[in-house]
Amino acid sequence: QGQLVESGGGLVQAGGSLRLSCAASGRTFSSYAMGWFRQAPGKEREFVAAISWNAGRTHYADHVQGRFTISRDNAKNTVYLQMNSLKPEDTAIYYCAATLTLMVPVGERDYDYWGQGTQVTVSS
Repeated sequence: QGQLVESGGGLVQAGGSLRLSCAASGRTFSSYAMGWFRQAPGKEREFVAAISWNAGRTHYADHVQGRFTISRDNAKNTVYLQMNSLKPEDTAIYYCAATLTLMVPVGERDYDYWGQGTQVTVSS
């Protein structure tokens, strides 16, 4: 069984930056598409960004396009989410997810493995 563990969350002021990491263990995720989702209090979990197995393709939600960057290091079995120009509305628990596909899925149901999440809080 594979496991995903997120880290890098925290409290930051609006306009600041954070870099989230998702470390995979238990299996090699180099053939898996990886995604980031988030869930704000009282809201449903939503798609943030995804990257193909070889980092050849990425996809972003409109509300983070141009501010967030997803990347991966298959040698380290790790995926990253660089978040710049953070806004209070980015406050949420951020989840890492993985699925074995050549595509770049944006749907929550398309992913098979999930981390426990890391809290990101952006103060105004």
